Amino acid sequence: MNAPEIKGLTEARAALARQRNAIARKMAAIELAPVSMAEDLTRVLLAIEAVDRALADAGQPFMAPEE
Repeated sequence: MNAPEIKGLTEARAALARQRNAIARKMAAIELAPVSMAEDLTRVLLAIEAVDRALADAGQPFMAPEE
């Protein structure tokens, strides 16, 4: 994989992480979150894992920035 492809995967992962966080915040604000929201969260988590595998396969595993 070349540098632009790696960058694209990294940016896609960041977008998915933002989506994951948004869904989690919405779920936390609802006393009884609908199952569909949990299913959406699960799909996003699976997508993040798929991107992580693609990055690892390309020899560029995702490394979270230090905070």
